[in-house]
Amino acid sequence: MQQTHYLIVGASHAALAAVHAIRMHDETASLTVVSKDDALPYSPTVLPYVVSGRSDPGRVFLRDQAYFEAHNVNYLKGEAVTAIAAADKCVSLASGARISYEKLLLATGAAPQLPPIPGLDTVDFHVLRSLDDALRLRGAVAKARQAIVLGAGLVGMHAAENLAKAGAQVTVVEMQPTVLAGYFDRAAASIIEDTFSAKGVRLIMGSKVVKLAPGEQSGSARVTLADGTELQSDLLLVSTGVTPVMDYMDGSGAQVERGIVVDDTMRTSVDNIWAAGDVAQARGFYDGAKIINGILPDAVEQGKIAGMAMAGDPALKHYTGGVPLNTYTFFGQQAVSVGSQSEGEVAAHRVDAAHKRYLKIMIKDGRLTGIFGINVAFDPGVMWELILRRIDLAPVREQFLADPQRIGRMLMSKTWR
Repeated sequence: MQQTHYLIVGASHAALAAVHAIRMHDETASLTVVSKDDALPYSPTVLPYVVSGRSDPGRVFLRDQAYFEAHNVNYLKGEAVTAIAAADKCVSLASGARISYEKLLLATGAAPQLPPIPGLDTVDFHVLRSLDDALRLRGAVAKARQAIVLGAGLVGMHAAENLAKAGAQVTVVEMQPTVLAGYFDRAAASIIEDTFSAKGVRLIMGSKVVKLAPGEQSGSARVTLADGTELQSDLLLVSTGVTPVMDYMDGSGAQVERGIVVDDTMRTSVDNIWAAGDVAQARGFYDGAKIINGILPDAVEQGKIAGMAMAGDPALKHYTGGVPLNTYTFFGQQAVSVGSQSEGEVAAHRVDAAHKRYLKIMIKDGRLTGIFGINVAFDPGVMWELILRRIDLAPVREQFLADPQRIGRMLMSKTWR
């Protein structure tokens, strides 16, 4: 049985942040990273750009082998963890091998959540969560003429744009009444929808797929909606959300709800086991309820905290809570969503649909709780920090509402540590 002091399962942002944090405090103890992907680490956020051709699939890796060698990290790729024996402090791999550990971090991310649509198992469809998925979809895009995308979240809308640019007739089907409903209100969503419609993308909102069946041609699909409408496609992409990868958790003893429940140091309910990133259910910023906040900055922060806790770093600071942050570029337009749409009052709401401009600012007790914009200048990272640090905006409220970028930068220049 292989032995290691630190074992990290997963190899994206949370895992790599943990590696860095551990090595900052402990340069010598054995450290092993296990990845189910047969590749070097990469970010899921780059996959739409691999599909579009903007990113070379050979140049998307976050770390190379030299990095792992320089930091004394044993990187095992193409190995999936299947079980955890917490009492024995070891994990089992799909290959049959076992690894014992002293400290274990679970950073296994998320996988596509497939909807319970009758006939889904009878048709050829695509998902987009791994590099292999992206390469397969990239090859199919060039040949697609009639494409259907199920789901109008970030992945689905990215894919719809790429398919339209490739010359396909694209239809997006979404159960929610608007696109990107988790990130923008109806006014903002309307600007995005109008842009897609102007580019020839058909959007069917508030509609449910009730049946799928193979089409007449190989690889094609017939999609039936709740109102009886039938759609034909030669490329079907299912992008209806993701779910944490936790299939190895049975018998681990750790508390599991929608994700792996952790405290403010990313520790699970089992000694010597931590979790971070898309698989972790950690404290939310606004009300303290445990949430899954599947965004890149949070994965990095959680991984850093977990790594520092595992290594016993005295500089460890507890997690302040999850705040959503997403940026989205579509047909040359820029949309940003930071924070909550429901916490506090709407302090500003400016909509200029003709020029594709939109700004909404939420404030509670003099502090920023959310900011959302389309083609409006402000720094998402600065706004995220203003929320997390609970910066008092009362003395500059009107200036901030008029120019959030300038005032936000000014405030952070005074408080950034």
